[in-house]
Amino acid sequence: MNKAEKEYPVESGGTFLKGIFIGGLLGAAAALLFAPKPGREMRSDLSDKLTVATDKTKEVAGAVTDKTKTIATTVGEKATDLAGTVSAKASDIFTTVSDSKQQIAATLAETGKKIGETVSDASKDITGSVKDASQDIAVEAKDTSQEVADKAKDASKEIAGAAKDAKDEVKSSY
Repeated sequence: MNKAEKEYPVESGGTFLKGIFIGGLLGAAAALLFAPKPGREMRSDLSDKLTVATDKTKEVAGAVTDKTKTIATTVGEKATDLAGTVSAKASDIFTTVSDSKQQIAATLAETGKKIGETVSDASKDITGSVKDASQDIAVEAKDTSQEVADKAKDASKEIAGAAKDAKDEVKSSY
């Protein structure tokens, strides 16, 4: 690896693809500029091609914006649902702890021996509730994460298809 490669490493394959796309556009522009046409006709052709490319870019940008908004809305809804579930589970745990506290207070009045047994039982109940709540939350978070990932993949595929179609249309117009 030479010095330049160490100083400016390639971040991803996307950078390479962007370079190819931009190079293609510059090559196409150069081909148009050196084509044997009169200046007025050349400017008119360039203007038309630029208008088509601009329109396609706006269409792709609109599609990306729509998909991004949809994904953001879905993530927000899932986060709200997850927060509601966490809140409900926390309330259940609080209720369980509160009930256990009342049982312990009643047991204190009876005997010291029963206090130890009741505390042990309450601790096991709380531990089970916490484990169940943690497992439920983990499963729901995993499901939500998978849904968001799937939607992001679908959106990425659609955007890639739209970009390819736009590229092909721009290519075919030359």
